[in-house]
Amino acid sequence: MNEQNQNKPKQRPEETPKNVLGGTSAAKSSSGWRSLFAKRWVSPALFMAAAAIIVTLLWIYQGSDTTTDKAVTSDPTEETQGDGQTNAGEEGALPVIAGNESMEWPVNKEAITVKTPFYDDKLPATEQENALVQVGENKFVLSTGVDFVDPTGKTFDVAAALSGTVTKVYQHPTNGLTVEISHGDELATVYQSVSEVTVKEGDEVNQGTVIAKAGRNDLQRDLGIHLHYETLVNGDPVNPNEFIKE
Repeated sequence: MNEQNQNKPKQRPEETPKNVLGGTSAAKSSSGWRSLFAKRWVSPALFMAAAAIIVTLLWIYQGSDTTTDKAVTSDPTEETQGDGQTNAGEEGALPVIAGNESMEWPVNKEAITVKTPFYDDKLPATEQENALVQVGENKFVLSTGVDFVDPTGKTFDVAAALSGTVTKVYQHPTNGLTVEISHGDELATVYQSVSEVTVKEGDEVNQGTVIAKAGRNDLQRDLGIHLHYETLVNGDPVNPNEFIKE
C-alpha cells in the first residue's frame, strides 16, 4: 500500500496565474494618477499652466502680425518734413509750386466779378446755391471751377495763372473752346469758354501772359460772355482759393 503510494507521481501544487506583462505596473500607475488628481491643488495648477501657455502663444502671434503690418503699410518713398508732416503720399495734400511764383487769378479781379464760385461744402447755404450749375430743365451739378463775367457784358483778357506748358487746346461740344496748361507736380489749370486763343499745344507761357479772350459756350449760355476757370491736381478739380492768396 505504501509502495503504491510511493510509486504514484507527485502532484504539483497549482501555480498562481501570472499577470499580463505590465499589468501590475499599469494598475499601480493608474492608481497613482488617480490619487494625484484627487488632490485639490492639482487641477487648478494644470489649468493655470495651460492658460499661461495659450496666452504666451497669442502674444507671440500678435507681435509677429503687427510687425508684418508695419512692413506692408510703411511707404519708403515718403519724405518727412521738419514739422513731422509727410510730403508724399498724404491724402489731400496740395502740390508745392516750384519757383518764386504764387498762383494768381487769370483775370483782373478789380474789373471782373465772380458769377459762380467753386462749390465747397464749407460755404454758407446761400453761397452753395450760387455754386450750382444748371445743365437741364430740372438738373443741377456742382461747380468744379469759378465763372468770371464782366458786369458790362463785354469780353476780357484771359491770362495764364501760373507759368507752365500748354498741353491742350481743343473745342469741347458743351464747354466751348478750352486751353489747358500744365505746371508740373500734377498741377494744371484749365480755361473754358474762351475765344481768340493765342497759344498752341507745346508752348511755354509765363504767368500773366494773355492766352485768350473770354467767350461763350452751350453749357452756360445764360452767363453770356464769361470764363470758366479750373485748377486740377492729379486730374481732379480743387478749390483755386487754396492756391491763391489775395
